[in-house]
This record gives sequence, C-alpha cells and structure tokens, in this order.
Amino acid sequence: MPPRFLALGDSYTIGEAVDAAARWPSRICARLLLERAIGPVRPEIIAMTGWSVLELNHAIDLARPAGAWDVVSLLIGVNDQYRGGSARAYGPAFRATLRRAAELAGGSASRVMVLSIPDYGYAPHGAARRVMISAALDAFNAESRAAARELGARYVDITECSRQARADWIAPDQLHPSAAQHEAWAGLIYPVFDAIVRQRPTARASALASARHHGDRRSTR
Repeated sequence: MPPRFLALGDSYTIGEAVDAAARWPSRICARLLLERAIGPVRPEIIAMTGWSVLELNHAIDLARPAGAWDVVSLLIGVNDQYRGGSARAYGPAFRATLRRAAELAGGSASRVMVLSIPDYGYAPHGAARRVMISAALDAFNAESRAAARELGARYVDITECSRQARADWIAPDQLHPSAAQHEAWAGLIYPVFDAIVRQRPTARASALASARHHGDRRSTR
C-alpha cells in the first residue's frame, strides 16, 4: 500500500505561482514512484497562501484529516514574521502545531518533517529589507529547529538553498519560489521523506513477512 502523506503549511507548500505537479510535495512523491516503484502517492495538502500558524491550526480543525499518516510535513511561520510577529510568540504556537502533526502521524514525531522557512528577502519583493528579513527568519527557524529537536521530529533546512540569488529561483510574481526552486527543495527533502517511508510500520511488516516466507522455503529444501 502506498504511504499516506499529509503536508501542512502555507504558500511554500501549496506551491503559489507554480503548477501542482511542480510543487515540492508532488515532486518527492513522483521521485518515490520513479526510484522505488512505490505509489503513486497523492499528498493530502492542508495549506494556503497567507496562513499563519494559528490559521493553519484552524484549518486542521476544519479539515479533520482522518487516520494515521505515514509521513507529515510542517512548514509554517513566514506570515507570522511578515505581519510583524515575534519569534518568541511564534515558538509556543509552533510547538503546539508540531505536537498536532505528531498526533496525525500516529503519535510518532519521528514521522514528521519540519521544514525551515525560506528567505523571501532574496526575492525582488523583499530585497530592500533583506538584512532585517533574514535576521528575523533566522530567529523563527531557531524556534522550529529547537522544537523539532525537543519532540524528536526530522528537520530539513531549505533556508540556505532559498538564499541563492538566482534569477530562475523566483516566480513571475517576484516573491514566491519558482518551479526550479521547488525542485531544489525536493532534492533536500526527499532523502528524509524516503527514510521515513522505509521505516513505516507497514513497510517493516512486509519486510518481516517476506523474510519469514523465504525462510520457510529454505527450510523445506
């Protein structure tokens, strides 16, 4: 059975300004099918451009995603910073959301991928305030990294990747990442995604069943 993947976030997860197939959640699922013939995995995405961490929580309440998910991703916080919020206020709200993500992952934080917030100061829209934006996002990401470490979630840093000043890194709206940048993020996220998929209970059970089957066949020879 293909793994169940739930992606939680904002514009960076929904893929504002890029096609659905080009956003990073779709790309890592496509790679899993290509490289390991697992799937197709169709990610369930609860994300919208402009959401803060509290708005994401409200959306989860409304969506009520059912069942235990094999992998859950969490990328949220840029709009908290953009609206002038502090990292100090963001930290507790993010931790509460991460706990919810772990609950959705069957109570296992190790099946949650926390992604760092990309730096929109490297987009033309934010270039004039780059120093301030970068410093603020570093503080926000320090909170999410600490929360991931405390709860045992996997942390993936895509911020440094977003700080490459490349013309093809930015969508036509001059703010959001392009398909090329989503592809680069997918390259960083996929190894963690693949590792979680390999360790999911159904995968382990299948491997054990296969080993027992082959052992039984050897014993009858």
